[in-house]
Amino acid sequence: MRPMLPTLTFAPPQSGNWLYEIKYDGYRGILEWTEQEVHLWSRNGKDMLPQFPELISFLDAISHKVKEHLPLLLDGELVMLENPFKANFSKLQQRGRMRSKEKILLESRKWPCKYLIFDLLSCKGKSLSSSSYLQRKSLLFNLVQSFGLPESPAQGDDLLFQYIPFSRSFEESLHTAKEFDSEGIVAKQAGSQWLEGKRSAEWQKIKNWKTVSCFITAMDGENGYFYVGVWKDGNIFPLGQFLFSLDSDTKNALKTTIRENHIGRNGSKYIVNPGICVDIHYLEWTDNQLREPHFKCLRFDLHPDDCTFEKFLFNEAMFPAEIEITHPEKVLWTKNYATKLDYARYLRKAAHFMLPFLKNRSLTVIRSPHGVFGESFYQKNKPETSPGYIESYVIDDIDYIVCNDLKSLIWLGNQLAIEFHIPFHKVGSNYVSEIVFDLDPPDRSHFHLAVYAATILKQVLDELALFSFVKLSGNKGLQVYIPLPEGRFTWEDTRRFTSFIAEFLVRYDPSSFTTERLKKNRGGRLYVDFVQHAEGKTIIAPYSVRNNEDGLVAAPIHWDELTEDLSPVQFTMESVLERLSKMKDPFARYFQCKNKQPFGQVLERLGHQI
Repeated sequence: MRPMLPTLTFAPPQSGNWLYEIKYDGYRGILEWTEQEVHLWSRNGKDMLPQFPELISFLDAISHKVKEHLPLLLDGELVMLENPFKANFSKLQQRGRMRSKEKILLESRKWPCKYLIFDLLSCKGKSLSSSSYLQRKSLLFNLVQSFGLPESPAQGDDLLFQYIPFSRSFEESLHTAKEFDSEGIVAKQAGSQWLEGKRSAEWQKIKNWKTVSCFITAMDGENGYFYVGVWKDGNIFPLGQFLFSLDSDTKNALKTTIRENHIGRNGSKYIVNPGICVDIHYLEWTDNQLREPHFKCLRFDLHPDDCTFEKFLFNEAMFPAEIEITHPEKVLWTKNYATKLDYARYLRKAAHFMLPFLKNRSLTVIRSPHGVFGESFYQKNKPETSPGYIESYVIDDIDYIVCNDLKSLIWLGNQLAIEFHIPFHKVGSNYVSEIVFDLDPPDRSHFHLAVYAATILKQVLDELALFSFVKLSGNKGLQVYIPLPEGRFTWEDTRRFTSFIAEFLVRYDPSSFTTERLKKNRGGRLYVDFVQHAEGKTIIAPYSVRNNEDGLVAAPIHWDELTEDLSPVQFTMESVLERLSKMKDPFARYFQCKNKQPFGQVLERLGHQI
C-alpha cells in the first residue's frame, strides 16, 4: 500500500479548516497488523521491521492489548528522536543500511527507534480511509489510550509506539517546530479523506526552513547544480550546492552569466569569482553540507563581503527573535577556542537536554562577563532589568530566576551566565527530586578514583534495583544521579540513604575514599560528598558549561563509557554537541524512571542498617 503524500508549500494555508501536526524526519511506514503477522511497509513496499528488532519486541509486548482490534492498519513515521519534536534522520539512515544482525541488535539497545502514528486506516478489518481526518484521528486517539500508550512523543521515552497529536493553531505549531528545531509542520484539512498513493493539496507540508545568504562559486555544466559559499578567515568556505525551486528564467540567467564570466574550469564545473549573492532555504547543516537546499531569491542588495561564516552560524542557530546576541565575536576561552557566539550556539543546541533539569528550579548562576580573562561572580537575584518573560520565585527574600524556556536560557547565555547550579528540589516543594553523589578526587590526575568509585556505586545501586545515571562534573570528578518520584521523600529519608552509601564506600576502600570535609586531611583520597546533598545546596546542572580554562561541560555519559580511558578533557562544547548528534542522550530516560524508582522499598529493606 502506497501512502498518501503532502504537497510542499512555503506558506501556511490561508483558508479552510486546517489542523496541524509536527513533521518528523524519518521513514514513512504503514503498519499492517493481523492475527497471523505484522509488517511495517516502506514507501517502496519493503518490510522494515526486520531491520528494527526493538519494534518487533515492543509490538509483541502489547499484542494482548491490540488483539481485539485486529486486523489493523496504521500510518506513521519510523524515527530516532533527539528530542520530543525532532528526529535524527542521519542516524536512522545508518541503522537502515546495517546488515549485521549482531550490530543491528546492539544499536537497537543503544538508541531504540520509535514508530510515531498519526493516522488510522483500518480497524477490525473495516476501512476508514473514506472517513474524515478528524474522525480518523479521534478513533486513533481512543485506540492509543486503550493500548496504554503515550498521547504525545513528549511522554514515555521508553515506549516505542507513540501517537502524534494535532493542534488547531498554526502559530502554536510553528513555535514548537522552531523552538525544538523540528523538520516542520504538516497541515491537514479536517475533512480530508485518506487517498492511497496520492499527493494531495489537502495535506501540506511546511518545512522549518533556515536561510543562509551566500554567493555562487561555481556551476556544474552537466547536472546544472550551483555551488555556494561564504567568507571565513579570508577564504571561501563551501556550503554545498543547490538547484531546487529555481524558476526557468532565473536558472537560464544564472547559467548565461556564469558561462560568460567564469574564471576557470574544473572538469564540468565553471568557476566564478564571488559576485552573485543568493538566499538559500535549507533544513540542516550537517557534515559541512546544506541539507535539502532550495533557492529562495537573488540578493542584489548584498555584496559578497556581507556573506560571512559568522552570520551563517548565527542564523543557523535560530535564536529566539526576542534575543539579541551582543558582541558575538568576544573570545571567552582560548584553550578550547570559543567565542560568545560559539557559547550561545552551544546553549541553543543543548537547550532541550538542559531545560528539563532547570525547569521549576531556583537558579544560581556564575556569570563571567569577560570569559576566563576576568572576574566571575555568583548571581541569585533576578536583575531589575530582566525582560518580562524571565520567571522568578522568592525564597528567603531572594528573587531567584527560574529558567523554564528557551528564551530565558539564551537570555542568560547572552548575559554570560556560564555555570547553571540547581537545588535538589523544585520551587515550592519540601520533597527531594533526586539524590546526587558527588565523587570529588583531589585533582584531574586522580580522575581514575572517580571512575573507580562510580563503578562500585553502580554495582551497589543495581543490587538495590535503583535506576541510576552518571555524568561528569565538568571539572575533575563524576556525579551519580538517582531520580526520585516527586512529592514523596524527605531530606531525612535521603540523608539516611546517602550517609549509608558514603560510609559503605569508605569501608569498602578506606585508602581510596573518604568523607573528610577538610582537604588537608584527605591524603590524596577521593571525597564522597554526601553533605552537599541537602536542602539549600546546589549541584551543577547536566550539560552546563563550567567556568574553567578549558570550558568543559558537565556532560552525562552512558555507564558503559565509564572506563580507564575516560577523561573530563574529552567533553568540550563542540564534542558534546557532536556526541548528541551521534548517540542517544544518556539521561533520556531520566524523568520516565522517577515514578518507577523503588526507593521506598530500598529504605524498608535497609531500614535496620540506616
